[in-house]
Amino acid sequence: MSRLFVLLAASLALAPASALADPCDDLSRQIAAAIGGKVGKRAGPSIDIRVPGPIKFDVTCRAEPIVQATSAEPSPSATFFRDLSTASELVVGESAATVEPIIANAYRTALSERRKSFIQQNGWSASCYADPASSTMRTLCSVGRIPPG
Repeated sequence: MSRLFVLLAASLALAPASALADPCDDLSRQIAAAIGGKVGKRAGPSIDIRVPGPIKFDVTCRAEPIVQATSAEPSPSATFFRDLSTASELVVGESAATVEPIIANAYRTALSERRKSFIQQNGWSASCYADPASSTMRTLCSVGRIPPG
């Protein structure tokens, strides 16, 4: 039994780091690569993805992963919606072309109704919150699979 343990420990020590990575770390790396960002700091189940400019991304992995984008712009740019939909494709498996108009609709609804907007679609959801009066976080949108149950 101890020989098996030694062989297992040796194989783990020689395995590439990516083989030992957490699935959330892998997903965050894929998202960062897809949107031209870099994986940042991890805090519990959340991992920051750094991109240039006023948009911040975060991947949170719990029962199902969620990607979230925050913008301090007075009105989110086309880049905000494009990058969030690209990241969402990796999280929910729907094409970015399908996700982008749904996120944009959730944003418009949140802005016009002055409340969080939540749209469910084929086992996943998009939500947005907009606060045009805020000076730090004016828009927050997220996309993720709806956990079973």
